[in-house]
Order: sequence, then C-alpha cells, then structure tokens
Amino acid sequence: MTTTPEPGGPSTREPRPADGPESLADLLGGRRGAVDATLPPVAFAVGWLATGHSLVGGVAAAVLAGTAVAGWRLRRGDRPRSVLVGLLAVCVAALIALRTGRAADFFLIQLLSNAASTLAWVVSIVVRWPLLGAVVGVALRQRGRWRRDPALLRAYSRGSWVWAATYVLRLAVFVPLYLGGQVVALVVARVALTWPLVAAALAVSWLVIRRSLPAGHPGLRHPVTVPGPAAREAEAGGAAG
Repeated sequence: MTTTPEPGGPSTREPRPADGPESLADLLGGRRGAVDATLPPVAFAVGWLATGHSLVGGVAAAVLAGTAVAGWRLRRGDRPRSVLVGLLAVCVAALIALRTGRAADFFLIQLLSNAASTLAWVVSIVVRWPLLGAVVGVALRQRGRWRRDPALLRAYSRGSWVWAATYVLRLAVFVPLYLGGQVVALVVARVALTWPLVAAALAVSWLVIRRSLPAGHPGLRHPVTVPGPAAREAEAGGAAG
C-alpha cells in the first residue's frame, strides 16, 4: 500500500506457505515491528531525562537505539530498504529536535506520519482500493485479483476502517501532548498506542473480515473473481458496504 504508515503497522513480509494458518497476524507480521519501533522513542526519553533534559543526550540515545534495531532487523533477514527507512526516520526526527531545540519535536515526524496514514486509508476505501486488501494481496501475490471478488472487496473495505480508526485515535492522543510539550507522556502514549494497538487492530480487522465474508467463501487466499462488467458493478456495490 502506498502510504506513510505508523511504524509497526501492516507490512508486506513474505507469506507463509499456503497450508499455513490464514490470519492477518501471520500475513502482515506487524506486532514484532511495532515493538522494535518503540525502542528509539523510549531511548530518547531515557537519554533526555538522564542527561538533565539535554537534547544531545536524548538524540544520541535514540540514534544508538535505532542503529541497534536496524542491525538486528538486518540480521534476521528484513529487507534492507525497510530497515534503512526506519533508521532514516529516527535520524530525521533527531535532526528536527536539534534544529528547533524542542524535545517534543522529536515526535513531529510521528504526528505527520499518522496524519498522512489516516488520509491514505480513508481515500483508499473511498476509491475502492482498500489498503488492507492491497497489503494482503501483495503478501499473497494476488496482484489485483482480490478486487474482482465483491465479497473480499467489501470485507477489506470494512477491515480498512479499523486501521483508519487506529491512526485517528493516535492523533487524538498525540496532538494535545505534543502541543503541551509532554515528552514523557508522548513516549508512554507511543508505547501504549503502538504494539498493543497494532495487535488489537489485527484481531479486530480479522474478525470484521471473517464476519463480512459469506458462508462458504474459500477465504483470503482464494478470491472468487467475477469477470467482465459484472465485476465492476460488484466492486461498486461491495465497497459501498
């Protein structure tokens, strides 16, 4: 999906074998990445507090933590590009904080990322390309076949609203804390609204998808395609649901 997701959101890891369990947690693998994404902000707060509210101390701790996370991800076989993007985000956040001299600005990239992700998820649903379907479709190497299944299109649209809601929730919590310069509270909120929220979104969106699919549907791995003009009509009606 083409968006700027919050670290720890849905990813496009290689899928498990076809006979493995079919669940969003298995397909998206978001929870482990979400745990990794919380380490640099926590390190920033610890370094900032330990050095008497020194931005240099906080930034140094965050960059060291980000580098360690990047090295660990590379060792376990994550894609170098995604690893570098994560490390770059930490470095940019650190530079912004150093530039402005305001510790809370370390979290500005996070706020902008959540705002962009909210917009991307909502727009994707409106234009009938729900991002949840796009991500799972890539993970299952289905390309656009899932869109020709009206039941799957409707299910992914409903499931995508769950993920859109997570970004709205983050913004509702983060923005007041950011404006108030509450660095420690921002870190606590970041931890609370990253991996636990990702785990909840995986579970709830999977439940929504399962309940949206009609009885007898073969599941995410086996789209029931509708050819020709009927497919386009089904897409319009399915996404509206």
